[in-house]
Amino acid sequence: MKNRSCSAAPPRPFPFPGHRLPVIGLLALCIGFSGNLKAEEAPLRLLPGVEDYSLAEPQDAAFHLPVSAGTQHHGDAQHQPLSSMPSGTACALTSSCFAPLSFAQEAGRHDPPPGHSGPPDSAALPAPAESRYRSFGSQAGAVKWEMAGILAYYTAINGTKLFKDPQWPHFHSEGWFGKSTNNVGIDKLAHSYSAYVVSEILYARLKRKTNDAPGIQFTAAALASATMLYTELWDSIEPTAGWSWEDVAFNSLGAGFSVLRNSVPKLDEKLDFRLMIVPHSGFISTEGKRHFEQQRYFFALKFSGFEGLNKGPLRFLELHAGYYAKDFTLRDREMGIEPKRRIFVGVGINLRELFFRDSRSRVGRAIGEGLDYLQPPYTAIHRHISN
Repeated sequence: MKNRSCSAAPPRPFPFPGHRLPVIGLLALCIGFSGNLKAEEAPLRLLPGVEDYSLAEPQDAAFHLPVSAGTQHHGDAQHQPLSSMPSGTACALTSSCFAPLSFAQEAGRHDPPPGHSGPPDSAALPAPAESRYRSFGSQAGAVKWEMAGILAYYTAINGTKLFKDPQWPHFHSEGWFGKSTNNVGIDKLAHSYSAYVVSEILYARLKRKTNDAPGIQFTAAALASATMLYTELWDSIEPTAGWSWEDVAFNSLGAGFSVLRNSVPKLDEKLDFRLMIVPHSGFISTEGKRHFEQQRYFFALKFSGFEGLNKGPLRFLELHAGYYAKDFTLRDREMGIEPKRRIFVGVGINLRELFFRDSRSRVGRAIGEGLDYLQPPYTAIHRHISN
């Protein structure tokens, strides 16, 4: 009998991003890409003469010998185990056909236990990080400590309300942006911005911890919305405030914009939602209506995020559009001064692009990230288009 072999020995495995696969594994992936062919079944399809095979004991595999013209066969004599074949044929089959199938080590998988026959059990292999975080519960659990810190912060800043004549939780309609409202709408934008920032923080942590698992932007927004509902419970016990559905609506808008920004490809490189605090006479107020008067909320459209503009000097500029208000303190109202609601537009400096675009230090990158959410005062020219 003439010695038979499958083919010449295939080339050695070549590098793939993040891991290595043998050539036969690559062919199996190409053929079975649609999911109809399992990885461990691919070698069987590629070697049509093999009816039964074993990676651990190739000598027990039965090889179907083609029937030559004029040759008589009796029963199943044409099916011979590799161990009964001439050494040249068995060696060729073992080295050329089965040796490349040791993809368990090449693909970074665990070696099968002693005595195991056949391909590795896929159920015993460790799942990729992104596949472990596909449910809301698993993603929320990945940021449990971050959530604990955020809730602790809001508990600390609201805890004093327990000592200021607290009331039973109640509802209170605050209105929207009318001149007769308490803060002329600035408080609504403050709620929206807070929900947006919390959602962005959680999204950044989830992206790092889950290897950018699918749907993390929705999980981050849901957790941020829940956090803001928790703060609304604190407002509901205040004698001069209460649970406000207007606040809840703007909380949802802020979290929703975070979802949009992190869902549309490269939108985060083009559009920011920011806060700029402009002090009065060089002083920054930290509470009350004077604090609200200093706040300007706006969207920033960054030229650096657009192809064709991100190489020239225009990449350092931004277009701003936003809202602020003034003259709505209790003293202003007592003096008969009418509150002013101002929609503004303007041009700002993209400080992140100017100073921290290629920062290699952790501090520099952190400051650059922060500039996507906070605009330092006096770094933009704004002109209001309404009064």
